[in-house]
Amino acid sequence: MTDFSLFETMRYTPGEGIARLSLHLKRLETSARRLGFAGADKAAEALAPYLETPPDTLQRLRLELSSTGNITITSAPFTLQPDDTVWRIAIAKTRTASADTLIRHKTTRRALYEAARAEFPADLINEVILLNEKGELAEGTITNLFVEDEDGRLMTPPISSGCLAGVLRSSLICVRKAYNRRLRPEELAGRTLYVGNSLRGLIRAELGS
Repeated sequence: MTDFSLFETMRYTPGEGIARLSLHLKRLETSARRLGFAGADKAAEALAPYLETPPDTLQRLRLELSSTGNITITSAPFTLQPDDTVWRIAIAKTRTASADTLIRHKTTRRALYEAARAEFPADLINEVILLNEKGELAEGTITNLFVEDEDGRLMTPPISSGCLAGVLRSSLICVRKAYNRRLRPEELAGRTLYVGNSLRGLIRAELGS
């Protein structure tokens, strides 16, 4: 498989550095090993010059690793959404396949997510959630889904439902703020919902139409 690259999208904050950097590097290395990509062990070294002379504004960093081991890093100013932001989300007709192991890695193969996103107008719906072939909730086009339980912890679909091992998701599971649970659309009613990724953090969500 050489027609795609692996990538990580990260948030740099002045005075704090790159959020969850170790988890981003670990995911990249794991994906590279499983997919036969070279060069993931050079990712930290490639980031070093950037961190030695860091910018003084919030940045969106993208590190891309090609199948031949080439690493490119791009950055752009980034504005984090306000704390009271609520995203409108919708469930796509486009389905993901839980048995497709490539979905578990962050790659530049984005056709599935682009098709789901195209089902809804961007000015009305902020994020689109995909179901798998069994009708289980899987993930968003750029986020993982989180559903608050009765104790205030966050339930999130397991990787086996057909979703990316998101870095924010992994960090929340590690500190026991979230846990894996198979979920279906009807279980969203009356629940507090969130979507999130490592770049933006957790964002409150409401199911739209």
